[in-house]
Order: sequence, then C-alpha cells, then structure tokens
Amino acid sequence: MHTVIRQMSQLRLQAMPSSMLLKATASASTPSALDHSGAPVNHHNLHTAAGSGGALCASWNKHNNGPRKWLVYNKTVHPPQQPDEEPRKAYVCHMRSNIKYSPDKMWYIAAFVRGMSVDEALKQLNFVLKKGATDVKETILEAQEMAVQRHNVEYKSNLWVAESFVGKGRVFKGMRRHARGRFGQVEYKHCHYFVRLEEGQPPEHYYQEPQTPEQQYEHWLEQMRSRKVINSL
Repeated sequence: MHTVIRQMSQLRLQAMPSSMLLKATASASTPSALDHSGAPVNHHNLHTAAGSGGALCASWNKHNNGPRKWLVYNKTVHPPQQPDEEPRKAYVCHMRSNIKYSPDKMWYIAAFVRGMSVDEALKQLNFVLKKGATDVKETILEAQEMAVQRHNVEYKSNLWVAESFVGKGRVFKGMRRHARGRFGQVEYKHCHYFVRLEEGQPPEHYYQEPQTPEQQYEHWLEQMRSRKVINSL
C-alpha cells in the first residue's frame, strides 16, 4: 500500500509543470496559518504514509511500552528474617513485550517450560520448531543474567521456571483483497511474554500430585460427606 502511494506521488510530481511546482514549493515554505499551540501549519506539503515512514509508526506506538507492573516485583523490599527462619529464595521477574507472534500460539511454548529447571528449559527450547521459542529462550537467558548480576544468585544453573505465561498485546488490523472487488480483514497480533525464575531446584510435581484411583475416590467421598445444606436445621 505504501509503495503504491509513493509511486502515485512521484507520477504527480513528474506530470506537474515547472511553474506550478515552484509555486507549490513557495507556498509550502511560507505557512499560512497557526495551530492551537502557535506553531505554523503547512497545508500544501505532500504527506504520504510511505514518506513519513517510521515517524508515523512512532506516533502510533508513542505511549505503547507494554505492561510495566511485572517488573516492579524486582524492586520489592522484604523484611529481615529471623536467624532460625528458612532463608528466602531469590527470584527475578522478566518480560518481553510486543512480540510479533500470536498469544494463542505462544501459550503452548510458555506452558511447556513451566516448572522446568533453567538448563532443562533452554535445552528443550532448542528442539521446539516454532518461531516463538526463540523469544522465550532469549527472555529466559536475559532473566538468568539478571539473577546473577543484580539479585545475588550465586549459581546461574540453580534456577527454575516458577511462572511462565503470555498476555495479549497490540492488534493491528489490515485489509486482504479478494476476488470481484471484495476485501476481508486480517489481524496482525502481538503478545507479551512473562517469566519468573526462582532460586533452588524445581518441585517434583509442579501441578497437582498424581493420585491413584483409590485416593481419588476417598477424596470425592470426603467432599460428599462434608456437604452442607444452607439454611437447614
């Protein structure tokens, strides 16, 4: 689309006589009005989406820095611990915002490394043939370096993925051409990836511990017997 607009503007300039071109240039150099802030406004400048390029995109994403609350957890100051208390495990939160990847596809990769040690997660991501696996791997490596340099973690291999999840980012809507002059809508999705590394070894069962059928039956029977009818005698 930008290429077509640029070609049309070039053809318009080539077809314009030299006298009209000089007049348009002179009128563009002398502003004729002021905006609400007192700055000059040029009504005769030739602005195209291709010509403005990065400036137009910068104005769209001017205040789009992504979520920042997740990084605030790194600045949490905990109270001092007692001598007989178990030492608190160090942790580091990191994220990567506005990844050009669908959050629905990234969810599978984020859930895959959840509960693994750092070395195991990095090793497994080398064999995941998905584009989002590269961003997840780089984010975990950055968090690992942050843990050693800023959060007083002695061994960088003594970390595990405590949290790993995805958030929805910007969605740009575009047009896709179809037959007979019709068009459809296409969405260019972005996502945010969040990870929290914690010091120590990963738990044996990150999710619910597996139960035998007998244990599941006893748990169900206990729930049934502990039921209570509200507003009864």
